[in-house]
Amino acid sequence: MRQKDNLLIPAMLDAHFPLMKYAFYSCQYQPVILNNRRDVTKLGLRWVHNDMCYPCILNTGQMLGALRSGRFDLQHTKLLMPTVGDACRGSNYADLIRRAVRLAGYPQVRVLTMNLRHIDDGNQLPITPKMVWRALFSLYYGDLLMLLVQQVRPYERRRGDTARLRDYWYGVLGAELRDFRNLRISVLKQRFKEITRAFAEIPRTAEKKQRIGIVGDLYTRYCSLGNWDIVDFLEQSGCESFTDGLSWYVLYYIDSHLRKVNPAEAAVYRIAEKLLSHLQDEMIAALEAEGFFTLPRLQTLKAEAKGIVSHEVAIGDGWLIGAEVAGYIRHGCRKVLAIQPFGCMANHVAGRGIYASIQRKCGGAVVSADVDASGTPVNVYNRARMLIDLSEDLLSRSI
Repeated sequence: MRQKDNLLIPAMLDAHFPLMKYAFYSCQYQPVILNNRRDVTKLGLRWVHNDMCYPCILNTGQMLGALRSGRFDLQHTKLLMPTVGDACRGSNYADLIRRAVRLAGYPQVRVLTMNLRHIDDGNQLPITPKMVWRALFSLYYGDLLMLLVQQVRPYERRRGDTARLRDYWYGVLGAELRDFRNLRISVLKQRFKEITRAFAEIPRTAEKKQRIGIVGDLYTRYCSLGNWDIVDFLEQSGCESFTDGLSWYVLYYIDSHLRKVNPAEAAVYRIAEKLLSHLQDEMIAALEAEGFFTLPRLQTLKAEAKGIVSHEVAIGDGWLIGAEVAGYIRHGCRKVLAIQPFGCMANHVAGRGIYASIQRKCGGAVVSADVDASGTPVNVYNRARMLIDLSEDLLSRSI
């Protein structure tokens, strides 16, 4: 039998990648989600200019650190940069990483990409129906587990109960994804209820903590390496954090980008959008039935943000950033922490540029913080602390 190639994937989606890695599992590839942190910023800066996007520096540092570790046979190792095919990470990172890998002395290691926009076709990891089906289940299982963990862990009576239950489900669901078992829509819907009920049964305190919504760049929102462990900081500060699910981003991307492709592809994406929206509705219903918080479905969130954000702004996370901020505030999460890479134009235009306007129209409070190779976590934690300590008197009126 042919030896499998290691497929090294940099950290990005902490809650989803433990399951989504099985989308890349095949007779050809053994996926490995990188979790190395030590000196990755320093290593990335050695081969990527410091003016480049901070996530790119971290991605490059993780990849090069893995290649230098001696853990992998470099003749049977490839790197994967998951992308969506739009600006920044969506199209530009791969060439930068290839250059860094080559200059660092690993010309034999190929950098693959994966996107839906036919960019870098010569290095495209083939997208198969089996891969897509596994990714669909990983998307919603990852969303559900992330939303539940963030709402249960701050209140658990016995430390570690939430993490143990999460890891149990990672094991069960991961085995099914790997073996391609129980991957039926009926099972997925039933699991929404089963998993939510299991987390609802964890003994919790009756106290009510501040809920802080988190928005920003895809990487800095979902990756603890990219946001300097902000969720842990908020929980240690006596708060509950909330990060909207990845399925909202996927539906935003279809809504804003993939309807504009050729008619045949557009028809496929409309069918996918209908299925994704239906599953999102089912997941939301399961969460609400057990008393958990969630934002409304993507199309409702979009409609509620009309007149607050421009739906024409679709670079990067685009109008979704502002729509989530307005959605948090309108649905009872009155404090929002926006974390973005320093100098990220998409986040500063579609996000920071309209935070004051959103506050005037919706009330609440939005504090933004930049993460950057030249900064320190203390700067972000100080700004988060300022948001935590903001009095309710100020939140009771528009700013």
